[in-house]
Amino acid sequence: MIILKKESEIAKIRESGKIVAWTLRMVSEEIKPGVTPRQLDELAEKLIREKGGRPSFLGYRGYPASTCISVNNVVIHGIPDDKPLQEGDVIDLDFGVLKDGFHADSAWTFPVGKISKNAERLLNITQEALMQGINRAKAGNKVGDIASTVQKYVEGNGYSVVTELVGHGIGRSLHEEPSVPNFGRPGTGPMLREGTTICIEPMVNEGKAGVVTLEDGWTMVTEDGKLSAHFEHTVAVTRDGPEILTVE
Repeated sequence: MIILKKESEIAKIRESGKIVAWTLRMVSEEIKPGVTPRQLDELAEKLIREKGGRPSFLGYRGYPASTCISVNNVVIHGIPDDKPLQEGDVIDLDFGVLKDGFHADSAWTFPVGKISKNAERLLNITQEALMQGINRAKAGNKVGDIASTVQKYVEGNGYSVVTELVGHGIGRSLHEEPSVPNFGRPGTGPMLREGTTICIEPMVNEGKAGVVTLEDGWTMVTEDGKLSAHFEHTVAVTRDGPEILTVE
């Protein structure tokens, strides 16, 4: 069941989203060669709590950290470790915040120092796919309109959308209905109505779409070892169109 939110509830998601966006910006400023994902995770948790929020991911289904930090060929759910970042890496910061009973969730993929032209293009295409998907999050459209728009743009630029992972609804729970894939046909899936709150999150592979889950049960990597990128916003469907809630 899709839970439609009142404006007062969207306002609370918006407040959580502001903390997400601020923390994401602050942590991203510390990304450089030699820094470890664990250091970035610890900073993110500290900042979230300073703003009166709680890390949504910490302890969720047993997850052991406040953030998912995925480097290079890690698609999603990378557990922060002590391996220093290197010049030319790409790093995905993904986390949520719970405040006043409501979650917000966002992810962004950043360069570590100077990256290759190919990696830079992958990040740009994935970010643009997110924005094109958000533009379709209008009342009266269907989830498939978002999904097909993302897929068409990504594949039209020579990349692959991950099909084993999808976006999701969000609110009092971190994951709610509906599922929001990055692939599909226009005009299909649940109707988007005013008050729907969703996370749109293209996960795009440089090579093939296949992914593999590592032995830790969380970390998902590209099957072919090539790069992956991930961008995500929490979005509300309003009478005036889509509103991005994970901004400062």
